Amino acid sequence: MERRTLLRAAVLGGSSAVFGGTLWRGAAYAAPAQPGTGPYGALGAADSNGVRLPNGFTSQVMARSGQTVPGTSYTWHNAPDGGACYADGTGWIYVSNSETNPSGGASAVKFSSAGAVTGAYRVLSGTRQNCAGGRTPWNTWLSCEEVSLGYVYETDPWGVNAAVRRDAMGRFKHEAAAADPVREAVYLTEDETNGCFYRFVPTSWGDLSAGTLQVLVAGTATSGSFTWANVPDPDGSPTTTRTQVSGSKKFNGGEGCHYADDTVWFTTKGDNRVWQLDLAAGTYELAYDDSLVTSGTAPLTGVDNITGSTSGDLFVAEDGGNMEICVITPDDVIAPFLRIDGQSGSEITGPAFSPDGTRLYFSSQRGTSGSSSAGITYEVRGPFRS
Repeated sequence: MERRTLLRAAVLGGSSAVFGGTLWRGAAYAAPAQPGTGPYGALGAADSNGVRLPNGFTSQVMARSGQTVPGTSYTWHNAPDGGACYADGTGWIYVSNSETNPSGGASAVKFSSAGAVTGAYRVLSGTRQNCAGGRTPWNTWLSCEEVSLGYVYETDPWGVNAAVRRDAMGRFKHEAAAADPVREAVYLTEDETNGCFYRFVPTSWGDLSAGTLQVLVAGTATSGSFTWANVPDPDGSPTTTRTQVSGSKKFNGGEGCHYADDTVWFTTKGDNRVWQLDLAAGTYELAYDDSLVTSGTAPLTGVDNITGSTSGDLFVAEDGGNMEICVITPDDVIAPFLRIDGQSGSEITGPAFSPDGTRLYFSSQRGTSGSSSAGITYEVRGPFRS
């Protein structure tokens, strides 16, 4: 799938903006999308879980922080954050980070082929503020510490093998990771106001114990060409990794990261942007920028975790905003897919699809009370585009 720039904004008649040729009425974003604005239509009334969904979709609560996961004896972690799904025979596994400090770590829930919970367990302990991360092609979970001089930990979603700290991937305020099997590299975001965008090139693909950490080098514009430069001292001490390479491009609060089809997308929460790198062409540009919306309310605010579906749609979770997951389609439509009511003190985290693409898992990190001990993890089922 080839995706060009999604957003070109202009004022039309003082009340509209153009997004990649799609006409958006600014006033529409004060309320759920109207029928036809997105591929799934309007959001309905909130269900019993407080989730507003398009017609044909349903939600259920899978786990709550501090409570046992239904059907198991395992207590779900606080502040659920980044997540991913893994095929497990005819069933699957959902892994979720815990963004608490101290303790952090990650847990997993195991599902049968029918979607019933068959187990839950810990896959990583003793770490700090595990925010986002990413899955690898060899079916491990990279859990990232969002702290100064934080590490990446490679974990086993099945909980059989012990987690391993991957020092070669650098020490900085890690956020998310996305693996590229074509160039045999892992892309990494950094949650700093002057953070960088990195890639780690392992010496041997499939083994993250050794390799080269590189940083993206580019100009100050919002589009152009880029190159990669080696980070001389990946351990970030005494000089931080983001200040070691002259010309490294700075990004305002790197968040989610997703790779597909020679393209990597990542979000920057500080300026509410979605970026895209065309890895084959060696160019970068904005895919979304709410500052270019000159009237009405932007359709997507507080950009955070990002994932993709088999249809090529991107699903972007909000930290703040309207507590929505918004969809960005390959034909440049941007619209809410779901909204959680009554949880304005929280953020949506960890969106990930089941292997068959029929279920979407995600969390409200702090639930209705705004406390990390009140996190809620959900499952949404319905006719997702394939």
